[in-house]
Amino acid sequence: MANKLHIKKGDTVRVLAGADRGKDGKVLRVFPQQQTAIVEGMKMVSKHMKPSQQNPDGGIIQQEAAIHISNLMLIDPSSKQPTRVGRKKEEGKKGWVRYSKKSGEIIK
Repeated sequence: MANKLHIKKGDTVRVLAGADRGKDGKVLRVFPQQQTAIVEGMKMVSKHMKPSQQNPDGGIIQQEAAIHISNLMLIDPSSKQPTRVGRKKEEGKKGWVRYSKKSGEIIK
């Protein structure tokens, strides 16, 4: 079983390492088993496509590749700055919630 990750689909993150270092983007998909995520517009790679019904000409397309979770940092929705993420139990609520370690606010 994979560990819990500090980012989820739909979060805004900043890339910490690689060619896209310093850029912000929205998380499109998360792969917990591989500990990677696909971020909108980051780590673009060329993929050779065979002709198909959807793409009758085939050819080379640009698409996002997966980035390791350790190279991503969540952007705090209130301050718009990168922040570490913590987990805590909310009183009267079931389960755990994520919170920003910088501002202390709960992240939805």
